[in-house]
Amino acid sequence: MGTQATDLTVAVQDYLKAIYALEAEGERVTTSALAARMGVRAPSVTAMTKRLAELGLVERAPYRGVVLTEEGRRGALEVLRHHRLLESYLVDRLGLSLADVHAEAELLEHALSEELEAKIDAELGFPTHDPHGDPIPDRELRLEHRTGRTLVDLVPGEPASVERVPDGDPELLRYLTELGLVPGSTVEIVSYAPFAGPVTVRTECGDNAISLELASRVRAA
Repeated sequence: MGTQATDLTVAVQDYLKAIYALEAEGERVTTSALAARMGVRAPSVTAMTKRLAELGLVERAPYRGVVLTEEGRRGALEVLRHHRLLESYLVDRLGLSLADVHAEAELLEHALSEELEAKIDAELGFPTHDPHGDPIPDRELRLEHRTGRTLVDLVPGEPASVERVPDGDPELLRYLTELGLVPGSTVEIVSYAPFAGPVTVRTECGDNAISLELASRVRAA
């Protein structure tokens, strides 16, 4: 079975999740990258990655950062499963908004028992994606990897369904909600301004211009 996420300290769980996120983004997990992600100083990262290596959760290589071991990856995915199931429960059953749910799940994910996790999963009908459109690791901690298209890949006039929006920034999520750019909504590109200018999108809330960078972070199908 290996180490359960609930057997690890909150700090260890947070580091595993941050390392997993950096790896998923294709970045080298250097001390500076991890310090920026965690909002801590480099010496704190060095001390923690040494501890993680002692626990067999990461492998360290001078000047090349760290990589998760299989045990570390499972620990990260377990915390991620807790987080995304909690987000789904808080939105679907308690009515929290997309903008507020991330912070609440961050607080609760560390205390969730395996028994309660299973009950939440069953209560929700074994969801495969959280309210932001991110995949939820299954009970075996298998995670679906979907690349898909973003808004900038759509042809003007082509209707599509929003599949995923960025997670973790409440103000951005409130803005996207106001524009009607939320998972499950219909979107259509009206036009692309030249020279990396804004993208005009059409939703049930009307036509709005958003930055090319933001459009590249919203996935659609």
